[in-house]
Amino acid sequence: MGVPAATQDPFVHPALFYRGPREYLRGIMPFLRGGLAIGEPVAVAVPEPNLTLLRTELGASASRVHLIDMSEAGRNPGRIIPGVLRAFADLHPDRRVRIVGEPIWAGRSETEYPACLQHEALINLAFSGRAVTILCPYDTGELDPGVVEDAEATHPVLIEDGGLRLSAAYAPERVVRDCNRPLSDPPDAAFLAFDDGLLAQARDFAAGHAAGAGLTGERLEDLRLVAGELAANSLDHGGGRGVLRVWAEGGRVVVDVSDSGHIADPLAGRRPADPRRLGSCGLLVTNLLSDLVRVHTGEDGTTVRVYFAV
Repeated sequence: MGVPAATQDPFVHPALFYRGPREYLRGIMPFLRGGLAIGEPVAVAVPEPNLTLLRTELGASASRVHLIDMSEAGRNPGRIIPGVLRAFADLHPDRRVRIVGEPIWAGRSETEYPACLQHEALINLAFSGRAVTILCPYDTGELDPGVVEDAEATHPVLIEDGGLRLSAAYAPERVVRDCNRPLSDPPDAAFLAFDDGLLAQARDFAAGHAAGAGLTGERLEDLRLVAGELAANSLDHGGGRGVLRVWAEGGRVVVDVSDSGHIADPLAGRRPADPRRLGSCGLLVTNLLSDLVRVHTGEDGTTVRVYFAV
């Protein structure tokens, strides 16, 4: 399946609107087989059971496709660009790459959805100028109509009923701005104001309350590391001090760190680390380890909120 670009940019980012398994396969399989036929590297990052559906349909060709369960690898939408899409595309810097990426499905929660929408908008910035095609399926029979409308704002090309059209609603910059919304205050949170002398205490404070809420083992250590990275970012970039809060919410431990800094780069924490550059990778580590990350930033300060499932 050939997918026309909306501009001269070699990056192509179509949304596929489908209903049910038959339309899903009809929309995706020509895209996959077309890439394999001309030797392009091909990856599929979709949730189960769609991953099994495509694997079965591919048959013996499945061994030539990089298959990823998006419900695991992309449970935090902030991880998808660095940990899934760039992780595959960067392996093939001199060749056009094809990826099917399905970050939004009916099981996504209201808390997760703004991060999913922001991710879809930021793909366009992250891959501008790259010879990559990322096809994003949307189940119009299961998803809220508002989600489908949002897809028209984040994808320049739309595929539906076998037809192709350019999206008149395409406005990814507006979507990024709209997703930068203030985060609601928790009803009951323990908090710690910290500065340079309390970095270790901030890590232990977050981990202690998380353990009390039932987080254990490796995930508890991941939370301790993330809390330390966020606090260190506040010391380095957020005015030298901050406030850490921790609470339990809906089967998750939530930690957020607020400071007076401002994140100007919308892709902060979504680029793979460059070993040639010095500096903090705190937001990247946060995205890679957390189950969900939400950020609100402005001239008055920044709050980074992370969720870990118990």
